[in-house]
Amino acid sequence: MKKSYQSLEVNSRYNMKQVIHRKLSANFLQLSLIFLLAFSTSLFAQEGDPVEGKKLFRANCASCHKLDGKMTGPALRNVETRLVEEGLDRAWIYAWVKNSSGVIKSGDAYANKIYNEYKGAAMTAFPQFSNTDIDNILAYTAEVKKPVVVETPKGVPVQSGNSNKLILGALALLFALLAIALFLVNKTLRRFADDKGVALAEKTKRTPIWKVFIQNQFLVLVSTIILMLASAYFVYGFFMQVGVNQGYEPVQPIHFSHRIHAGENGVDCKYCHSSARVSKHSGIPSLNVCMNCHKTISNVVDETQAKGLSEYGVNYNSEIEKLYKASGWNVEEQDYTETPSPVKWIQIHKLPDFAYFNHSQHVVVGGIECQTCHGPIEEMEIVSQHAPLTMGWCINCHRETNVKVKDNAYYTKIHEQLSKKYGVENLTAAQMGGLECGKCHY
Repeated sequence: MKKSYQSLEVNSRYNMKQVIHRKLSANFLQLSLIFLLAFSTSLFAQEGDPVEGKKLFRANCASCHKLDGKMTGPALRNVETRLVEEGLDRAWIYAWVKNSSGVIKSGDAYANKIYNEYKGAAMTAFPQFSNTDIDNILAYTAEVKKPVVVETPKGVPVQSGNSNKLILGALALLFALLAIALFLVNKTLRRFADDKGVALAEKTKRTPIWKVFIQNQFLVLVSTIILMLASAYFVYGFFMQVGVNQGYEPVQPIHFSHRIHAGENGVDCKYCHSSARVSKHSGIPSLNVCMNCHKTISNVVDETQAKGLSEYGVNYNSEIEKLYKASGWNVEEQDYTETPSPVKWIQIHKLPDFAYFNHSQHVVVGGIECQTCHGPIEEMEIVSQHAPLTMGWCINCHRETNVKVKDNAYYTKIHEQLSKKYGVENLTAAQMGGLECGKCHY
């Protein structure tokens, strides 16, 4: 009886311990789950989504801020870390982004310090931003800066002078071996003929070919005529190319990529060459026109930079620095505090002094696209002269191009008269007097 009681007591203690262990395990799991959820929520809230943050940054912040380098406002790379060092938390950042002027008016020391440092340029308020939006932007600014990776374009082998020398050396060695082999074969055959008693034919003296040529008068006459015609043809072609610079592609003091500006970014040609609408010349844009954009664009994105370095051998950031030096722009001060210097641009398209060409007449009245004369300018990394710009080329254009006279009061009367005269609806420049000498020469 006593043994059974003891065994029952032991079992009950064992069961109680199991119950206690199960409760402790359950409580521990619950606490762990709660802590994990809280930690993950906090972590997500703190870190944010850098992909969404990048979109928000480019749409709202990039006009005044860069990640690396001052602009209208300070650089924002690791901005939260710097603010924490100043004793500020994320709640302060929320208040600043949503209403910076309110934080300044409240007397906040750091807010007034930034406001005065940037010459009273108040930050635009973004009350529409939620805390999550700001978290995403901060996550993007906290990303480590990725280095520019320059890759050699696929399908374009890297050639060097050493490899070319090796190829030429191998070919020279091959020809030398071939010559030696022919010499040995000839020597062996002669020895074989001597052993067999085979007599080799004696060399007969031949009349030199130049004597045969001189003795044949008909051949001399025909050759002389052909030589004179060929010489006249090549002399004519040489003189016709004087002053024709088709394909001329000089290296400019500051590299300007029409492919990026007019092609990828879609900048209209007449934004920079505005005088083409109203003047004889298209004009070289002043550096102020460049600085309209490049006050805020002081460097390019990594992808574009890598593409320029690998495909074209151009460091776009260095070229922008040349622009700043020429215009006297100080990046740190964000002002024109340096001494400007002129840029010695190299003219590509040149016409003779006796040839008159008016850009506004062709662009505005004629409605001619820039690409008609200058080629696919939006695809050119380095600009070259696309057309020959010869007299014959201009005349052909005048003969083939219809003048756009619709809704043009200047041409209404003359269009009606000439249409009746030629019996056509559309008139070419030639039919409107475009082939008269005085139109282009004066």
